Parts: sequence; C-alpha cells; structure tokens
Amino acid sequence: MFSRPTRGLLDFSLAVLCLWTAWHHTPAGALVRRGTAWVLGRSSTARPLLSYYEGTGGAVVPEFPPGSPASPFPMGAAPVLVSREPPLAQGTFLALKGLPVEARAPVHALAGELGLTPGALLDEARGPEAARRLLEALAPEFPEEEVRLAALFAGPIPTRYALARVTAEGGTPSLEHLARHWPSGLEAATGAAAQALALATAFGLAWPVPEHTPISSPFGYRLHPVLGTRKLHTGVDLVVREGSQVLAVAEGRVRRASEDAVNGRVLVIDHGRGVTTAYCHNSELLVRPGERVARGALIARSGNTGRSTGPHLHYQLALSSQPVDPLRFRTRSRPPPLAGTAGEP
Repeated sequence: MFSRPTRGLLDFSLAVLCLWTAWHHTPAGALVRRGTAWVLGRSSTARPLLSYYEGTGGAVVPEFPPGSPASPFPMGAAPVLVSREPPLAQGTFLALKGLPVEARAPVHALAGELGLTPGALLDEARGPEAARRLLEALAPEFPEEEVRLAALFAGPIPTRYALARVTAEGGTPSLEHLARHWPSGLEAATGAAAQALALATAFGLAWPVPEHTPISSPFGYRLHPVLGTRKLHTGVDLVVREGSQVLAVAEGRVRRASEDAVNGRVLVIDHGRGVTTAYCHNSELLVRPGERVARGALIARSGNTGRSTGPHLHYQLALSSQPVDPLRFRTRSRPPPLAGTAGEP
C-alpha cells in the first residue's frame, strides 16, 4: 500500500509519537521530567500528572483512623447546619445521623438518662443541642475530647476498659489507641467517632481572607473556563488583589509548599483528624514543608500564578482525601454572593 520509504517515515513518526506520549502522559515519564527539571534547576510541569495518579490534585491528605468509612458524606454533600452550638456538637450530630440504627444503643442509653428522646437526637433543629448535652454529661469522667466521643459512641464501659489498657501501656488516649482494645462489633462506633472529630475540626476552621471577600466561583461542577468541558471545581475562588495576606485557617503542619503549572504556588496544610486545606495561585509562599503554623498565621500572599484567569485565591478543604464545599461549614457567617469572573480551571 505504501512505498518502502513512505512506510519507513510513517513508522518513524509513530515511534516518535509513542515516545512523546510516554514522556508527557505516563507517571514514568512525569518522574523522568521532574527529575530532569530538578537537576537543571528548572520548574517542571510533571507535578499535575503525578498529582492525578496520587489522587488528590497534589495534596497529600491523611486517611481517617482504621474502621471508619471512606468519607463523612458524598462529595460536597454535607448538609448546611444552622446552629450556634460548638463545632464538636455539630460534628457529633452529623456523625450520629449517619450511624446505623443498630449501633445507636450506647447513645440512646445515655440520652434516656438525660431525658432526651431518639427523635431529638436526629432533629435538624434540636440535634446539635442534644449532642452538646450528651458530651457535657460525659465531660466530668472523660475530659479528653477523643475519649469523650469514644464513650458516647461505644459506651462508657468499653471505653473505661480501653482507657485503662492504653494508660497501662504508656500510650496516649487517642481514639485510634482506644479502638484497638474495644471488643469486636464496635467498628461503626469507631467510624462515627472519627467522623465527628473530622467534622468538628472542619466546623471550627477560620477563613483565609477577610470575611467580606466575594466569591467568583463556588465549589461544584462547572464549565471549565479554558478546556470548555464540565469539571469539578474542588474549592472556592476568593476575589483578592495580588499580594493580599493569606492566613492559616487553623493550626497545622505544612505538607506541601511548591509550584506547578496548574495550581501555581500552592500550600497544603494538614490540620489532623483527616482534615487538610489548600491555598493555590499565590504570588509568594511564606512557610516551608514540615513547618507548624498557628491559626491566623500569615502563610502566603495571593497572586495569579499557575492556570488562572485573574488574581484570586483558590481555597480548598478536604476530608479523608475528598474535597468538600468549604461554605458548608461556615454556619455563623457567610462570604458575600458571587462577584466578578476571576478564577482558575
């Protein structure tokens, strides 16, 4: 069909195409490109691809403790709570709502002692307050937060036994250590307590920029402004001028402080309990990987780096490696309505 010289040229072109594909579109090629860039002291575009295979858009996100479900709720589907109760009470209420009926016996027993009905525990209006009362009843005997949640979901008797064992071994009374000494059949209690801790941490987060900052693009599926396809926007875009202060929303440890072609100069902070936050497109990063930061600490200055259509801050919240809508956890004050068009793909 083809002459020998033409077929040779076609074979050569296909071989070059295969090599280019391997170089740019496989993890192995991305690793080679990143290593080459590091040796030559240049920036690399390999990180977004590697981040895709790592699964979380570049953020290294810890998992919930063993025995807990993969996520407190489907992606972005956390209900909006209208409550002035403390974050731990709000998180406990949501975790209790997701607990299987057959696993609620310890909670119902304690609720009965306080004169609370099962209906009150699951009611949107009364549930957070009921959760607070349950936690307050356990506080004198179990002052540590994680131990108190363990006693609520697993029951005081198994928790007393586990606490004595952990103390005798010289360990810290964390939920993970306590669960190792529980009898079988309490896996759902472990997961619910872990979810309550994660949700409480999320409800207690501050905001990285002033409260009045407008939002140009919310969390959720949208038409990609560059690719023109429908994609999940995994955070919220906050309209700020270049060089604006970016503050840590809670105490934590910096897990990532780097730059790539998509996120620009990006920070990822691990707040513990399966909660991480990410801050993208900054003009300057002011902290390093491994550094501990305090709540409200200045960690970066906003910018327009990476794949961005204007100066802004992309703020992202993830629970158990899964991005969720940060606005779902802002029950006391909300940023203004959407404004402007600055954003990122």
